[in-house]
Amino acid sequence: MRTTAYIAVGANLDPERNILAALERLDAAAPIAGVSTFYRTAALGRPEQPDYLNGVVAVRHEGGARALKYGILRPIEAALGRVRTDDKYAARAIDLDVILYGDAVLDEPDLRLPDPDLRTRPFMAFPLLELAPDLAMPDTGQRLDSE
Repeated sequence: MRTTAYIAVGANLDPERNILAALERLDAAAPIAGVSTFYRTAALGRPEQPDYLNGVVAVRHEGGARALKYGILRPIEAALGRVRTDDKYAARAIDLDVILYGDAVLDEPDLRLPDPDLRTRPFMAFPLLELAPDLAMPDTGQRLDSE
């Protein structure tokens, strides 16, 4: 059975090209069910970096959040030139993060759902609300727009 998952998408190195390429690859692996508006935002903690384009996509996926993250998203990032370093605020060609996977609630070292940044980063929350305005958070049962 396919589950609706929400993926935060961002890039600040050639973002228009890299986001389009990422969405094409993602749709081939997990059908895209919705795409939010993309917003230009300043790089967190790095004013010298170019601005990001950030948005959220909804996909239909079967196989679980871990399979989506490591079997689909990470390979797409690598194919588009994403290099992971210890600097979590480094500029990037593409960033794809599972922020919600159906009703899953996970707290593992390498996968937390809902993504904890969702509640504090408007560039994730607003696009998600655009796609799912009545969304209840799986960990609290509260609507995202009331948290």
